[in-house]
Amino acid sequence: MKNHTLEKLLSDIGIEYKAEFLEKLERFYFLLTEKNRFLNLTAITEYDEVMRKHFADCLFVLKYQKFYAGQRVLDLGTGGGFPGIPLKIFLPDTEFVLMDSVRKKLKFLEEVFSDLELKNISVVHGRAEDLAHSEEYREQFDLVLSRAVSNLSSLSELTLPFVKTGGRFISYKGDNGKVELSLADNAISLLGGRVDILNEYVLPGGDRRCLIFINKEKKCPMKYPRKAGTPAREPL
Repeated sequence: MKNHTLEKLLSDIGIEYKAEFLEKLERFYFLLTEKNRFLNLTAITEYDEVMRKHFADCLFVLKYQKFYAGQRVLDLGTGGGFPGIPLKIFLPDTEFVLMDSVRKKLKFLEEVFSDLELKNISVVHGRAEDLAHSEEYREQFDLVLSRAVSNLSSLSELTLPFVKTGGRFISYKGDNGKVELSLADNAISLLGGRVDILNEYVLPGGDRRCLIFINKEKKCPMKYPRKAGTPAREPL
């Protein structure tokens, strides 16, 4: 079976799994690559590369972060469902909300939820700059995750307003994570966060990645995030 690729990847990384999780990831791969013919979800489509650079990378956080039943997790800028869907498959008792500004992508993700019979997972359409000022979402999440979205200074302004005081923001970054972090100290502090740890890792095959863990220590000032587009143009 093809999912021997993923079995080996997860074994090499040291992540436990059930056979049904691999079956669902396999099905997700099929749905993703089929829809990608019509909708730009990922530039990576070759089977082994998706397994390694998307699925294994998304799941790497399980080595460092505890998830539990009842926890509320936001995947901001989810795109094709990364890291939210692979993590949800492995964490059936954790609530996930996947947020993106592209409605067509979210419609696809809802089709995936139905096909894979994923429960306690939903989508939210809109820009983070707007949704973060809604009482429904502002400081309502135990964890906020974001992968391959913006530089860390701009991204912190978009994510930290969603995190509860005492919660955490985890940013998936490439091998430039340390540099981005050095430029984001002011923004993180201003928004009520404190850097906890940066975990560097190497994916099977040699790609270098890092996870940046930022704890939310106090409420974010109400003026943040600024209006749509400003965090990207004028990082704090």
